[in-house]
Formats: sequence, structure tokens, C-alpha cells
Amino acid sequence: MTDTAVYHNHPPALIPLYARALQAKSGKKDSPTIIPDLSARLMGAATSTKSLPRYQSICGFQTRRRIPATWPHILAFPLHLKLLTDNRFPLPLLGLVHLRNTITQHRDIACGENLDIDVRFGKQESTARGIEFDLITEAYSAGKLVWEESSVNLFRQADRTEGNPGEKVSPPKLERYPNTLSIDAAESIGRQYASVSGDRNPIHLHALTAKAFGFPRAIAHGMWSKAHVLALLEQQENWMSGAFRVSCQFKKPLFLPGTAQLNWQSGKSRWDYQLLNGTGDAPHLTGNVEWL
Repeated sequence: MTDTAVYHNHPPALIPLYARALQAKSGKKDSPTIIPDLSARLMGAATSTKSLPRYQSICGFQTRRRIPATWPHILAFPLHLKLLTDNRFPLPLLGLVHLRNTITQHRDIACGENLDIDVRFGKQESTARGIEFDLITEAYSAGKLVWEESSVNLFRQADRTEGNPGEKVSPPKLERYPNTLSIDAAESIGRQYASVSGDRNPIHLHALTAKAFGFPRAIAHGMWSKAHVLALLEQQENWMSGAFRVSCQFKKPLFLPGTAQLNWQSGKSRWDYQLLNGTGDAPHLTGNVEWL
């Protein structure tokens, strides 16, 4: 049976959850890791908040009567943190890697609509890199599903697969699309995004805190990169709003400050995009938009 935490109008406070994130997990190393059947629900979440205009500005969205397709992810973040810091969740929060993210918007969501948001753990899988698990989010308006998200995360473990552990697989050849825009990511963008998203992972905030986790400098939030890409694509000719699915795979980190290239191709029902490094020879993320 699913254990559901229910909140009305106001999500759980973040500070106690971050304090819980620092606590060590007490699971047995030899026991199999099982992601528990946990969920959380926020009833009556307001889409129009004081943070929305600042979020739009930080991510590059134009002010419209509809909310950005990535905004419900922000509204759901306290619920994500609630599940990931639950004592029954067996993995440490710090060190989880966001691999893939898919958002499906079934229709435009008006600024000012109230949403009921459900978050739960999805399937888990043991891979050569470690344990992958899905975090599922759904948003309902007047009882109808209007938005959903799948976020696949990785907890790294030693490779237990057979074969040569030193053997490396060559990445696929990088394809170049006909359209390119240059992007500048300021040194402060991680702190700016944290201020509106609540995601205060130390690897995104300062070079000093990022170095404690093995990074030479702070890196941009993956969901800021995705949101900024989407904001720029929305401003291009032939972009259509309404029902669409936007997917991405996170690749190499974008160090701050840094420059990048948004490279894309547009089609009748699908656009392909990639966020490349400043020299255009390696991807920070790749993905596509499909109209439904």
C-alpha cells in the first residue's frame, strides 16, 4: 500500500528537509536496495506566485498568460525533497545524478490556475552504473491530468557487469543542426535559480562548495539549462504552444561562468535540440520536443 503525505495549499517547509538530507543513511550494505512505495500530494497549489516572474526572468521566459511548461516542476520540488529525504528512502540525497527528464504538457496551463500535484516513486533498475529510479509527478486541474513529468535519477555503484572494466564505449558522432544561438551562463546563475526553485544543492552555488564534491567550479542546474533551452525555443518562428512533450538527457556539466551553444532543427511535429559547450564539440544536454 502506498504511503501518501498530503498537504493543502502549502508544501512542506524546505529547511527541515535539507537538515534531514544531511543525516547518514543506515541501510545494510549487503542488502538489496528497494525504493519504497511512497508518495506525496499537494492540493490547491497556486501557479501564480511571487516567485513566478523572477523564475521567468532567470530562465529567459517571456511573460505570458500561460505558465512555462517547466514551472510545475518547481511547484512540486518540495514534494520531491520530501520523498528523497524520507527515512525509508534508502539512498543519500547528495550524490544522486539526474540522468533524464521528460515533461508532457497536455494543454496550456493558465497563470492563476490551481493545481493538485501528486509525486511518487516509479520503477527502479540496476544498471552497469548503479541504481536508476524514476520520480513521477502529475498535475491535475479540476480533476483532469494536465501535466506530468518523469525524472530518472542515478545512484552510482561499482560496475558489477562481466567483461573488461577498462573498456570504454565511444560516444556517438555529434550531429549538428542548422540553427544555433550562443548562451552565456553567469557565475551567479546557480544561486539565482536556487532562490526561486528551492534546489540548493551545493554543487550549483559556489566554486568552493562545488569543490567539496569534486567539481572544479560550480555547475548549472540541469533543470535551469532545460528551462532556458525551452524559453529560447519558444521564441523561434513556427513554435506552437498547447500540448507537447519535451524530453532531455543530461550529459556533461555546464561550469559557471560558462558559454554554450543552443543548436536545433525544427520540423512539422518534432524539434530536435542540443545544448553544446562553447566550442560546439560536446553536449551538455540533448533532447527533443514533440507536439501531441
